[in-house]
Amino acid sequence: MPIRPPESGVSSADSQAVGFGGASDRKVAGGQETECRVECVLLIGPGYRYGYCKRHLTTRVDRIELRIPQDRNGASGTELFERYERSERRPAGFAVANVSALMQMQVHGVSTRKVAKALCGHGFSASTISRINAKLDAELGKFAERRLEGSFPYLILDARYEKVREDGVVRDRAVLIAVGVDAAGRRQVLGVELAEGESHASWRRFLESLRDRGLCGGVQVVSDDHSGLTKAIREVVPEAVRQQYCVHFLRNARAHSDRRSGDGCLKELRWIHDRPSVEEARRDLAARLSRWQESQPKLCDRVEETIEETFAFLRLPRQHHLRMRSTNMLERPDEEIKRRTKVVRIFPDARSCLRLVRALCAETHESWMEDDGRCPDMDLLQEQRRAGPRKRAA
Repeated sequence: MPIRPPESGVSSADSQAVGFGGASDRKVAGGQETECRVECVLLIGPGYRYGYCKRHLTTRVDRIELRIPQDRNGASGTELFERYERSERRPAGFAVANVSALMQMQVHGVSTRKVAKALCGHGFSASTISRINAKLDAELGKFAERRLEGSFPYLILDARYEKVREDGVVRDRAVLIAVGVDAAGRRQVLGVELAEGESHASWRRFLESLRDRGLCGGVQVVSDDHSGLTKAIREVVPEAVRQQYCVHFLRNARAHSDRRSGDGCLKELRWIHDRPSVEEARRDLAARLSRWQESQPKLCDRVEETIEETFAFLRLPRQHHLRMRSTNMLERPDEEIKRRTKVVRIFPDARSCLRLVRALCAETHESWMEDDGRCPDMDLLQEQRRAGPRKRAA
């Protein structure tokens, strides 16, 4: 059956190379049948169709059989996948990041019971893995190094640890994550980096990179009580007020309480953070400390020393208190990262770990940006900041 000739203006000598849609991008029309058999229609210059060539493509779901039409000269092409490609690639998605990490585990001989199942029972060459990783790293690098536009009044910082194999030894590596809330109330993943630990130098470099990319407008930074992190915040973001996690504060206070009556005291400390203002919280705290002084002296000393850092959120609009007293905004992404990295268990190298976590954070960032709802309503914060100078002037 003859194939349609090319459009006018293209010579017959070039038609076999050009086809329909360009030299490197031949246009196709394709469909997928119920038995996962994909037939691609090829339009190429003057000549005759000469059957099909069979190929297999390994996807995230299963291995499918492809029938690619070709002409008598053996030329064929499609836009569904690249030439010689044998596995599906989506550079911006989590699926490829996960498969890429598992493929590296197979190549480096890392033992895991779920590798074969995750790879659909098929192996991949080292060159294929390197090609996938190079393209994926380039896309994720653009996301991690993008320019931060606008101001971010709220900044939430946290870290989690993953096991990474380095020089034949399994080590714990810290994944530093920063989430911000912009002036419009949209949550954004601002940065994801891998560090040796939560030292002052690591957090300082991380915060300085955010500042160099355009981070500004800080009002409150939510973090834990790690000494290196708190020092880095004071040095890099001095204009913002630091809010310590209320949950972490209660956990640290438990270590200084008496086991017999400590649970009741911690429950009452939790109630203090439900007060609507700093003044009411301080009055309530003073009354309780005077009552606990004899039975819980260590707890009282610890509370008096550290609780003031947990009252920063009470200076914000009342509607923001519940969200800005903890890292609840990071809990869902953190659970997703934990669920995905649990499958890998031990990463073959640091790059594969950072690649997977960044891909997950990129998908979370996109879902937040597509959400029309604002969380929280930042108009309340703007009104409060405008009313502040008027009250002081009065």
